Amino acid sequence: MFAKSLNVLLRKFVCAAFTVQLIAAVGAYAQTTDELSSSSVVLCDTCNSKRDGLIDRITKERAKANAPNALSRIESQAEFDSIARIHDAGTLAAIPHAMFVIDRSNRQVHYVNTTRFAFHEDFLRGERLVLNLDHATLESFYLSATRRFILGTVSFHPDLNRWLFEYWDGDQVTAELLRETDATLAATFFKPLTFKANSTQQERTAKAAQMAMITQSQIVAQRSYLALNTGKALGRLRILAKLDAEEEDDIAPTDIVVLNEAPLTLPPVAGVIMAQPSTALSHVNLLARGWGIPNIYLQDALNQLRTLNGQWVLLHADRNSYSLEKTGRPASIPLPPTVTLLSQPDLTRHTLIPLAQLSEKDTARCGAKAARLGTLEKARQQGRLGSIAPIPDGFCIPYAQFVAFMAQPQAQALIKRALATRRFDQSSAVRRQALERLRAELVKLPVPGQLAQEWSVRWQDQLAGKGVFARSSSNSEDLSNFSGAGLYTTVPNVTGQAALELAVKTVWASVYNAQAFEARRVARLPHNQAQMAVFVQTAIAPRASGVMITRDPFDQSRQRVVYVAAKRGVGIRVVEGKRIAEQSLYDTWSKAVQRFSRSGEVTELQLDENGGLKEIPTDPARDVLSDEQVRLLAETAVLVKASLGDQTEQDIEWAFDIEGRIVLLQARPYIDAQAQR
Repeated sequence: MFAKSLNVLLRKFVCAAFTVQLIAAVGAYAQTTDELSSSSVVLCDTCNSKRDGLIDRITKERAKANAPNALSRIESQAEFDSIARIHDAGTLAAIPHAMFVIDRSNRQVHYVNTTRFAFHEDFLRGERLVLNLDHATLESFYLSATRRFILGTVSFHPDLNRWLFEYWDGDQVTAELLRETDATLAATFFKPLTFKANSTQQERTAKAAQMAMITQSQIVAQRSYLALNTGKALGRLRILAKLDAEEEDDIAPTDIVVLNEAPLTLPPVAGVIMAQPSTALSHVNLLARGWGIPNIYLQDALNQLRTLNGQWVLLHADRNSYSLEKTGRPASIPLPPTVTLLSQPDLTRHTLIPLAQLSEKDTARCGAKAARLGTLEKARQQGRLGSIAPIPDGFCIPYAQFVAFMAQPQAQALIKRALATRRFDQSSAVRRQALERLRAELVKLPVPGQLAQEWSVRWQDQLAGKGVFARSSSNSEDLSNFSGAGLYTTVPNVTGQAALELAVKTVWASVYNAQAFEARRVARLPHNQAQMAVFVQTAIAPRASGVMITRDPFDQSRQRVVYVAAKRGVGIRVVEGKRIAEQSLYDTWSKAVQRFSRSGEVTELQLDENGGLKEIPTDPARDVLSDEQVRLLAETAVLVKASLGDQTEQDIEWAFDIEGRIVLLQARPYIDAQAQR
């Protein structure tokens, strides 16, 4: 009657009065007043479409208001719509969904009016299906194999064009319960439903039940868009097939770069669009987080955006969608905030410092990376990090030795000549070439005095001459206000005295890596204040390695979640981001592991007996980590954060050694410039 009367009313009024009369007819109930009042005069050629759209919306609202608390069957789309709630409404990822409750005591299914009840618990109480519903009883409906109620959700995924049913990720559903759910829903729902597994445990259950399913990783793999870092950016769109190509023009901090694959690192830019999926903890994405710029994956981006190449655009990226609006070059662009070093370097200590003596106070001598490892090793010895393996032993070559090397007249002359290169200040391409020549010349210089001999003696006496990694530990990386991820050089698996000397000089010279120089330049960090320590650390041959952070990098609102990215062997490629890693989320409350991407590698890196790394074949079909290993890593991450004594989220590099023990290799603040703002 409502819709019929409304149609009669609509026919009585001309277009100019259409909206006002409609609002009067439907009243506040329709909840359309705010939208309609902004366009109270409607052009005549749009009257019919406006009328039909509003009739449809109001009819649906009326149906929702009149819908019962639950339906025992859903026979049509209209019935589903009458009880469905929409997740991420108005976005590309909008998913209409409705909860269901299966009462196993009487084989009754309740399709819950999800616009009226927010949770299964609310429905069970509201309908008095369970009297005195306490926490233990409710928990049994998710964990017990003999539970009375099966609780779940049915939903439509437009991007898949499929209807799915699923459980809470912590639900310990059995194969029998899964088959029962499938049969009950199939008999009472108007469309075929596919099971969506929300945890690795549920994936195993579906396989045991021999039931077709779709996994989170399969859904992610089919996505054409993913926001690794959300935000807005105004800049010139630049399509670059390969970042380090010789024909590359200068990249400016005002550029939004479109890349075919993730580079190891990146000079400061306004935004990043990748044509290939990457990892949330790649160096490029960590830099994007620190700079507070959008970084998105867009399928076939090079072709999709070709017509905008070279144009000034406004990029707006959120979790579910993006927009690119062509705009003119602005008169001025605000400068990013100046980064201030958090402490002054202590250049008075020249002697080597072993890991066992390092602590937070040594940040001023050895950089945050080395000092933090010493702090974590002490926490491990005190039992505050669980049963993880000792941090691989090593020693710090302090800032003072770097300063002595760079103070040599030959080094100063080389630096002065490089900085005086014609057009050095005007062209990033000129700077890149000049800095490359400078690094090549610096590593040829001798090390002052007996320093190299001291390294060799310490290497033999403390580390038994084993293979080592020479790791950067500067005063302009791993800070709470400046990540510097991937800007400086680490030399892997150094196995000889001459190689150790060259490796240390290579790390020292990486102060003049082009990307590091550009990042400091944009952050207005004076180059003469950059100091470099080197942490010489025993190499381990890992079964698997990677990085993790103590939060969900994709959804800041999700609490109690640890993100883990993993690859087999040495984990350099995890942070390079060139190939997708195995990515998992562990919920410390539900104890569920969600795996949303599998490793894309067919080879892995391992230590070469002759120094450096070698590449060997691997089995891409096998999971990199078990659920138990993900859980252990997540629990360790939480302990690491607590042991460092503040509330800053942590980005942690880890490995599983040959004995299957967790080894910590690095911990640094996880910087999210947008969250800080």
